[in-house]
Amino acid sequence: MTDLHEVFSDLTAEGDELDKVLAGLDADQWRTPTPAPGWTIAHQIAHLSATFRMAGLSAGDPRAFEALVARLGPDFNANVEAAMAPFLAEAPATLFARWQTEKKTATTALAAVPPDQVVPWLVRPLPPAILACAGLMELIGHGQDVYDALGVQRTWTDRIKHLVGFAVLVKEFAYTERGLTPPPDEFRFELTLPSGTAWEFGPEDAAQRVTGPAADFCLLVLRRRHRDDLDIEATGEVADAWLDIAQAYRGPAGEGRAPGQFAALRG
Repeated sequence: MTDLHEVFSDLTAEGDELDKVLAGLDADQWRTPTPAPGWTIAHQIAHLSATFRMAGLSAGDPRAFEALVARLGPDFNANVEAAMAPFLAEAPATLFARWQTEKKTATTALAAVPPDQVVPWLVRPLPPAILACAGLMELIGHGQDVYDALGVQRTWTDRIKHLVGFAVLVKEFAYTERGLTPPPDEFRFELTLPSGTAWEFGPEDAAQRVTGPAADFCLLVLRRRHRDDLDIEATGEVADAWLDIAQAYRGPAGEGRAPGQFAALRG
């Protein structure tokens, strides 16, 4: 699916790109609303900090991670808010520093785990590279909210190949997170990375197909753009229906984004 070593350096590089934007913000700008209802830029970075803290514990201190998980309740949103709270309580400069620390700690800890081992996670243990892919998914998704809040056009790179592979791997989240039974149909994904490289998954003769730019595919599965605003095409009724509900993360899908919401940002 992805290079087991490259994913860690790409996770670092993607975080560094976001940090370049964050470093130039003043305290007022950290309070800028993002497209996620009720979330400011500070909320986005607090959430990333909390998520990477958990990943760092899972790889570096599994017992502490398991103790943290044992304190979680059944309400997904309440757990997210509780994890963010101590980070949100910090001044912007301190929150930024804590985010940088959590990001580095998590990436270093995950990269140090032998690739043939797994680390504990919320539902089941995962290989460290897969958890790093999940971290990249979170980083690109919440980073996009920050860029959109500031009117910044991000530069897409082939680092997104890890997110694409991860989204294909967890394709069934679209169904299971809605209480639906995943259909048995196999999908063929034919996507083009920013460099022009083809990135393909699934049987070549599959009747259900998803094609288009990999960057648009990422925005789709992160639910940061409406499918009507993306150059993603589906062949087959099952694949077409999947485009409406696709998500690369566990938990509530959220409201998504409205058609044409970001027309002014199109480059």
